[in-house]
Amino acid sequence: MDFLDMFWAVIAEQLQELRSARNADDVLRTLASDSATAPGFFGGSGGDETVSAALRTAGWTTVWAESSLYYTMRAPDGSMITYIEGDIFRGDRHGHNPEPTGAPAN
Repeated sequence: MDFLDMFWAVIAEQLQELRSARNADDVLRTLASDSATAPGFFGGSGGDETVSAALRTAGWTTVWAESSLYYTMRAPDGSMITYIEGDIFRGDRHGHNPEPTGAPAN
């Protein structure tokens, strides 16, 4: 198996796990990132399937969307994630909020 095949195999596994994600913790665990930018990252945005489609299968709903690259979704337990061009953040961060909605201001 070459690098590209391995890459897409990992993406397929991630999407399969997201299809049963019940909360934001499940998503962030599945798409964990070492980046200082975001706690989660989805590298397969050029593929045939999307994070939002996988999460809808798991019962998530779209709270807000500007495009297929920038949206907020709510899990069955009420927790949320915001997807911004592959980066995944906990909570509702649409509108370029520096902190998740409901977080205390510094």
